[in-house]
Amino acid sequence: MNLKMNLNKFELDHIGIAVETLEQGFAFYRALGFKDMEVEEVPSQKVKTGFLRLDNQSTLELLAPTHSDSTVRKFLDKRGPGIHHICLRVQGLDGILAELKAKGVRLIDEQAKIGAHGCRVAFIHPASTGGVLIELSEKTGEHL
Repeated sequence: MNLKMNLNKFELDHIGIAVETLEQGFAFYRALGFKDMEVEEVPSQKVKTGFLRLDNQSTLELLAPTHSDSTVRKFLDKRGPGIHHICLRVQGLDGILAELKAKGVRLIDEQAKIGAHGCRVAFIHPASTGGVLIELSEKTGEHL
């Protein structure tokens, strides 16, 4: 690993949890005492998200499919509700993706897309991560 990636700061941004509907998914968290859920539709991913803010600046992201061909819909059909992905907050996403690709890491997204909150995001295939779908997210503009 070169010096550039070693100096990168990785933080847990969120854990994505696939749910049939946000309302169903939020029921448990409401019982835990969560009062609010920040809802946003992400057309590029064909999902509606509900973010639950934690005290350590991380979040839980509930993911409900908005289309029958959504990857979250496929996940639910195959595995049922549960942890879908782990998201790491990074800086220098383009360089990290290029370096991972050069090292033979299987990427779902070789170029960043716009995700929730206007962040630039890219996914790493579970085949290269020990079976866990990893999302890399870089905050931009007003979300810094």
